[in-house]
Amino acid sequence: MTTHPFSARFDRVLTACGLTGPLRRDVALAVVLAAVTAALIRTVTEALPVTVGATATALAVLQSLLLAVRRIAPATCLLLVAAVQTALPLLLPSDLTVRGIATAIAAYTCATLLPVRRVAVLVAAAGVAEIAGVLAAMTIAGSWPVVVLLSDVVSAAVALVGGALVGGSVATRRRYAELVRVRAAEVVAAQQSRADAAVRRERTRMARELHDIAAHHLSGMVVQAGVVEQLVERDPATARRTAAELRAQGRRTLRDLRTVVGTLREPGPGDGPETDAPVPGLADLDRLVERAAALGAPVVLQRHGPPAEPAPIADVTCHRVVQEALANAREHAPGAPVRVVVTSTAAHVTVEIRNGPALAPRPDGTADGDRGFGLVGMRERAHLVGAEFSAGPAADGGWEVRLVVPLEPGTEGDPT
Repeated sequence: MTTHPFSARFDRVLTACGLTGPLRRDVALAVVLAAVTAALIRTVTEALPVTVGATATALAVLQSLLLAVRRIAPATCLLLVAAVQTALPLLLPSDLTVRGIATAIAAYTCATLLPVRRVAVLVAAAGVAEIAGVLAAMTIAGSWPVVVLLSDVVSAAVALVGGALVGGSVATRRRYAELVRVRAAEVVAAQQSRADAAVRRERTRMARELHDIAAHHLSGMVVQAGVVEQLVERDPATARRTAAELRAQGRRTLRDLRTVVGTLREPGPGDGPETDAPVPGLADLDRLVERAAALGAPVVLQRHGPPAEPAPIADVTCHRVVQEALANAREHAPGAPVRVVVTSTAAHVTVEIRNGPALAPRPDGTADGDRGFGLVGMRERAHLVGAEFSAGPAADGGWEVRLVVPLEPGTEGDPT
């Protein structure tokens, strides 16, 4: 729950004055109320033809000072404050009632810190004791002023019951705010856990593909190095030595990759069985679009620019982003047309996937909302290859995904 600006400002003022803890602040409150009580009693005795003795004044001041322990021992504080209030009528004229705010503050504090049943017992006991004190004072004085009796009963009820009700309301709001805070923290933790799991799954998948790519290309490097070692005739000694080093380095790299990445190749929960099929890339988008169209989605693939071949892992990233975007379109905008545009230049490859607004209700009957954690995986893949990735609502109410993959120098049109 958000703190009120005035409360925050008042808290800063108290902290600046050195009142940093509950005890210090309660002591300061008790001292201030004690001084105010003494001043009020003096003002009343000067303005009215009544006399309040030193003992009664001391008890009234003591009643305020007892609030210094209101949060340390709330029940004891309330009982002591009520005991002082019970004794005051015995020391005052029968037609005079003195009641400070200490009783209400003590009841309020008990209601904010103690169980409801215990608060009810304490308030009832304090009220009975106070009324008993008033009746005892009237019995001793031999007079029964009804107005004074009713005034004492009403003031006791207002102070004790009113303070307890306000404190109970504050305690309820605090518990509700704490419940909301805990629930919000649980939701955030669950969301973060799902996002982390999605990232881990995507990284594992990328690691498997990286292993396949590295194994394929490094194995070819080893074979080519062996051919170079046998065929190069110019400076054959240096050529053979260089080729041998290349082959040894390739073998070491291949071994290290298998050691580091190979542990991630075991299928996780929900993964399908692994196959030896080649890792897909931009060249396989036609088949991917055909499969999506076979599922009932009107998908169109457009290519612009000369054919370009990005780095192997970037090539896989392009394919996986299109695959995930098509899956999202089927789920969140069933029946909407989808257009996949691949634009190649000398510097980069841009892949854009745009679907229109949903033309049919979703199978589960729910509204289109969060795109799930597929975007997390796509963004993770783009970051891995240094690509620019963006996804968001389109102007026509659909959804647009855009991936810009930089090309390594010399990769465009490279047949290898």
